[in-house]
Amino acid sequence: MFIKRKTDQKTSLKNRYKIDLFRIIKAAWPALIILSCATNTGAFLSVDSAVYSSDYTAAIDIIINAQSGNKTLYGENNAISLFLDKGLLEYYAGNYSVSSADLQNAERLIEEAYTKSITQGFLSFIINDNTKDYPGEDFEDIYLNVFNALNYYNRGNFEGALVEIRKLSNSSGKLDMLARKYEYIDPNTGAGLNDTVYKETGIGDLPKTLSVNFSNSALARYLGALFYQAEGNTDSARIEFEQLQRAFSSNKSIYYNPVPAAVEQARNVPPDTARLNVISFTGLSPVKEEQNIVHYLPFQHPVLQIAFLKLPVLAKRASLITRIEVMVEGKGSFNLELLEDMGAVVEETFKARYSSIVLKTYIRTLIKYIVADITALETVKQQGELAGFLVAVAARTAMDISESADVRMSRYLPDKAHIGGINLDPGIYNVIINYYQGRNLIYQDAHRNVAVNRGEMNLLQSINLK
Repeated sequence: MFIKRKTDQKTSLKNRYKIDLFRIIKAAWPALIILSCATNTGAFLSVDSAVYSSDYTAAIDIIINAQSGNKTLYGENNAISLFLDKGLLEYYAGNYSVSSADLQNAERLIEEAYTKSITQGFLSFIINDNTKDYPGEDFEDIYLNVFNALNYYNRGNFEGALVEIRKLSNSSGKLDMLARKYEYIDPNTGAGLNDTVYKETGIGDLPKTLSVNFSNSALARYLGALFYQAEGNTDSARIEFEQLQRAFSSNKSIYYNPVPAAVEQARNVPPDTARLNVISFTGLSPVKEEQNIVHYLPFQHPVLQIAFLKLPVLAKRASLITRIEVMVEGKGSFNLELLEDMGAVVEETFKARYSSIVLKTYIRTLIKYIVADITALETVKQQGELAGFLVAVAARTAMDISESADVRMSRYLPDKAHIGGINLDPGIYNVIINYYQGRNLIYQDAHRNVAVNRGEMNLLQSINLK
């Protein structure tokens, strides 16, 4: 009877061990599904290739076709990135009405993201950040209004363009909210809300960046000034020009270049002339990539003492363009000047969230490994070292599979915005914009029969994302 009871106990332990392994492996399957839905940056190669070739229509078609297939480029929880990317590409292609609709959808979803259910936040702590809807970044929320204002301008809807500008420039507008949002950062020490938590949890060796030096956009202010000026609202135009100067003086990590001479020229146009304003967007801003960081965890089981934290990092995309020349037929030429390094804005605003991402990833990993360590040690006691080792390996495999960095973002924002202009007699002009890499001319953008009228904005736009 004693022997039979002992045998039954062994059988029960074996079955229990099998159930533990089964539960661990079964738990990995939802993570596998989520991982397969996470952003696969390699899947964008064909879109990137079309964009680099300035074939924006082809890039749009690739996205549309991919979204109608079984395996989409943008998952259901990444709709904001889809609308942002497609909206930007539609703008580059000159499809301004479609671009407006896409960018408005992105803006609506960003607003809705603030009121999403707690359930999504809970799942992101248990599995990874890709389980929740992508909420958008601060720079995306600002730039979508910039490009939508240009959409309305190109459609001849000046009032619609002003609505987009006011969303940014008004008191309690997006730029004002951005400035207040980053007020908790000490610009001298870089101290922020997560400093104490970092010290208390002992993860000071993990990367963190807290100092954020972006609270204003010279690009948004410049366009705002031009729009208000053309509207005849001289006081609002003056305020925007002053805000542009403040952006340069208070955000040195972004505005490392002098204030373009074109700003003052646009501000003081002689009354008997008309001004042609030119803006050019070049290159592609940085994108997020996954980075593995090795971190020691103080657990008893040796298999669970080393963890790989998967974190998003920004990777720059080099631009070929070093100089932009504008030639106005019969009136000479001038070079465009850098107004805003949009890639630097992307990097700077990402800093505001990076410490929180690291902290959240660490806590999530720690919780998973604590459960795995307890389970592995209990298995060692009951079934021996080999069984405990197998449980630890199975648990770690499941946890590694379940983790993936959230690399979702808009992939087709320009890297830099350049401006320039020339005062002309009112009339019709042919304009050629030359893009150079060093001394080599790599692209020409010809604009025929450009109307330049006194008292109007006369904004000529050019795109080259190489």
